[in-house]
Amino acid sequence: MSLILHIDTATENAIVGISRHGQMLHFLQHASQKDHAAFLHIAVQQLLQKAELSLQDLEAVAVTGGPGSYTGLRVGLASAKGFCYALHIPLIVCNTLEILTTSAIYQLSSLSDFNDIKFCPMIDARRMEVFTAVYNSSMVNIIAPKALILEPESFVENLLQGKIIFFGSGANKWKNLCNHPHAIFENISFHPHAMAKFTQEKFLQSIFVEPAYCEPLYLKEFQSVINK
Repeated sequence: MSLILHIDTATENAIVGISRHGQMLHFLQHASQKDHAAFLHIAVQQLLQKAELSLQDLEAVAVTGGPGSYTGLRVGLASAKGFCYALHIPLIVCNTLEILTTSAIYQLSSLSDFNDIKFCPMIDARRMEVFTAVYNSSMVNIIAPKALILEPESFVENLLQGKIIFFGSGANKWKNLCNHPHAIFENISFHPHAMAKFTQEKFLQSIFVEPAYCEPLYLKEFQSVINK
């Protein structure tokens, strides 16, 4: 049995869920980013009650470790580590861009030319910058995750090779710059069932992370603002 607690506070829409054997049993969402910390632990209690489970029933904790909101990543990872230490269960860390792409593939797999399409998740990183990557339909990485300042020439070489679906919170910024016929824009957000399936594969392969050495994947230098 694989009973996994899922924590995603990397973006503006937080998700906390519980899955069994790769199927999401129950999940809760929260759209106020500044309140993710308060939402998280209340959501865990509510989900356990709804599923008639206890913390001791959990076999692993999965968390989106970045890229995304600096504060959100720290909230999610700190909570996930705490559960793992207290319950002596393994930690699974997922790349936010991979989870978002898995969600897109889950929702768009019926497209007639699905196998020939590439997928480009974009997470808003303020101004004209996004966190992004490019994957094929088998989740093979074509462009590695990175922080990118969008320009009209971005992705030109990749678009010449075929269709790319762009999605995520940063995609609208790129849509305003791009008019290439191979660029397709879709409204895709995290799909809890895709998240459960993605995490289940990591669990079965024992792809775990040592909590003591796990840090958020920021993709760019963290800068704090000090008011004088």
